[in-house]
Amino acid sequence: MEIKVDPSGCYDSLVTVRSFQPHYRLVGGVNLPKIIDCVGSDGTSWRQLVKGQDDLRQDAVMQQVFSMCSMLLQRNTDTRKRKLNIRRYKVVPFSQRSGVLEWCSGTVPIGEFLVDPNKGAHKRFRPQDWTNMACRKKMMDAQRHAFDEKLEAYSEVCKKFRPVFRYFCMERFLDPAVWMEKRLAYTRSVATSSIVGYIVGLGDRHIQNILIDEQTAELIHIDLGVAFEQGKILPTPETVPFRLSRDIVDGMGITEVEGVFRRCCEKTMEVMRSSQEALLTIVEVLLYDPLFDWTMNPLKAFNLQHDEQQELNATLNSTMGADDLDSHRKSSDSQSFNKVAERVLLRLQEKLKGVEEGAVLSVGGQVNLLIQQAMDPKNLSRLFPGWQAWV
Repeated sequence: MEIKVDPSGCYDSLVTVRSFQPHYRLVGGVNLPKIIDCVGSDGTSWRQLVKGQDDLRQDAVMQQVFSMCSMLLQRNTDTRKRKLNIRRYKVVPFSQRSGVLEWCSGTVPIGEFLVDPNKGAHKRFRPQDWTNMACRKKMMDAQRHAFDEKLEAYSEVCKKFRPVFRYFCMERFLDPAVWMEKRLAYTRSVATSSIVGYIVGLGDRHIQNILIDEQTAELIHIDLGVAFEQGKILPTPETVPFRLSRDIVDGMGITEVEGVFRRCCEKTMEVMRSSQEALLTIVEVLLYDPLFDWTMNPLKAFNLQHDEQQELNATLNSTMGADDLDSHRKSSDSQSFNKVAERVLLRLQEKLKGVEEGAVLSVGGQVNLLIQQAMDPKNLSRLFPGWQAWV
């Protein structure tokens, strides 16, 4: 919230915190974040998410980047006409280990809508298909095998588990005109968040980290701890530029990635490429900020993909706790850290100039390549099973 300076010094009209409700609720997660309700001086109740043992500085930084991207999209006639923007939420870090986030009310994780064991859309609309857990087990078993066998297992899973995301809009928006409007808003939202997410190298886009607004059908990306392509150095590297799995595409309707989606991707990419100086400036400041650590470390990688890395558990816990990692970072050579930051900036520059796999591409060519990479079954089959690429 931005408060303008009042020369009179009178801020009586400003809503302040009156109290907090005495009860809180837990939500799932390793560090058990708590939902609390804050009562304002105007009597309105505001829901917040309090996190401990979690560094929210990166989330706050990524919201700044998203805010700038939205501003750039607002300035351009074509993107403003199409209402392209990125949904954001407020993040206030208290320390390196705690903070509070705005609760995105009226939203549901796409994972909850699609594969909830009791009321998920896959269970309701395709009861004959495999369950999500059966698909996950199949892909977990294939993890130890070669790439060809992973692709084979993934292809089998896809045959037995068909997409159902089209029913999100069909169930909620019964009027045909409203349904069309919301599906269009959803497609535009996927396009914008995909391209901006690709530019900033946003990773860890599994189905619990993407929310969908039940009123507007727009996507909101949460848990932004893996950015600047750090997902590529996880134990199981991320092989796709953004999440464009079959269910995400299914929600776009019969034209799928052609038409609206592709055009909005191209328009967003045009704006990002024409504003590269502004983007590079803000990202450079963030990368060299000594107060926050965006790089991947063994403990962070382990926590993200711990199912697969159980054999490292003892080693990591005994040799490298979180505090040790901080001191290790301080004592390590700052030049090597600067080199990583330089590499990230160089890759960001390449993306904004259309350099992909050594060739300079047009906006249309770059978007086409990214869509192909994001939907390539070879890439999807190699992802960590927790990412749930078949959904």
